[in-house]
Parts: sequence; C-alpha cells; structure tokens
Amino acid sequence: MGLFSSLYAKVMQWSRHKYAIYCLAVVSFSESSFFLIPPDVMLAPMTLAKPNKAWFYAGITTISSVLGGLLGYFIGSFAFQYIEPWLLSSHYVDAFHLAVSWFEQWGFWAILLAGFTPIPYKVFTIASGTLGMALIPFVLGSIIGRGARFFLVAGLMKWGGEKLESQLHGWMDRIGWATIILVIVGYFLLR
Repeated sequence: MGLFSSLYAKVMQWSRHKYAIYCLAVVSFSESSFFLIPPDVMLAPMTLAKPNKAWFYAGITTISSVLGGLLGYFIGSFAFQYIEPWLLSSHYVDAFHLAVSWFEQWGFWAILLAGFTPIPYKVFTIASGTLGMALIPFVLGSIIGRGARFFLVAGLMKWGGEKLESQLHGWMDRIGWATIILVIVGYFLLR
C-alpha cells in the first residue's frame, strides 16, 4: 500500500468514527472565519462512507459554515483593526482586495459566488463585515452559495457510492503524486 492510499484508508476510517459529525461541524464553522482546511475534505469521505446520510451531512456542513461565516462577518465588523496586520502580512491580502472589489461591484452576488467557489470563503466573510454589507443578504447569499457547493459535493459522492470509494482507493497514489508534481511545477512557473 502506497503513501497516499494508506492516508486515504485512514481518512475513510476516521469518517466512520462516532464523533466524525462533530468534527465536520467544527471544521465547517471554523473554515468560514479563520481555519485553513475546507470542509469538503471531511464531507466527501463521510458521504462515501455513509451515502444514505449524504443530505444530512451536507445540511450540517452548510449550517455550520454559515454560522462560521457570521463569525467572520462580525470579525470584519468589529475587530478588523486587530486582524489587519496579520492579513496584510499573509498570503490572503490579494484575495482580500479581490473580495473588496467584488463587493463594491456586485454586493450580494459576491458572497453567493464566494460561497460556491474555491476562493477562501473566510476572506469574503471578513470583507463583507468590514464593508458593512447588510446582514440578511449576507446570510441568504451564504446559505445559497455554501449550500449549493456542499449539496453538490455530497450528491456526487452519494451518486458514486461504494464503487467510487473503491476506485478512489486504487487511484489515490497516482492522484496524490500527480498533485504534488503539479504544485511543484506551478510553484516554479509562477515564481
């Protein structure tokens, strides 16, 4: 068994753990305001492990993410001066400026799109609070964007089911090494 396939087996084992749902909720909440790891990393294997709970997991992920997004919103509204030095020195500063320009241009649609895309959602939640976006449109955009993303991930995993789980296990080492090679090549091309 290779490096990535053994990690995949471990993740699948964790996704069946009795406390996995709580971990999913915590990761979903924290990723929307300060944490680095997206909840899809837990949602996908948990749904593969228990396809009959796909919609439940997607719902928990969406609700937890939107609540975490509210924390990000309030950080932007009331505590931005405390995180601004960190933000300016981090690799998120460009994403934050992008979020600000999106909000100035599109408002509600910016948060809806940010909830669905791989752009760090936490940057948009903090920017929306910093810029004083109205709370109701923020929540609605977050529910629609995050919900669409997480229900799509859960639906694809449910659709793939056990067959996809066993195929992924076989492909995991190739996918893992290909990803590392792409990251290295990307690093040298963008440097």
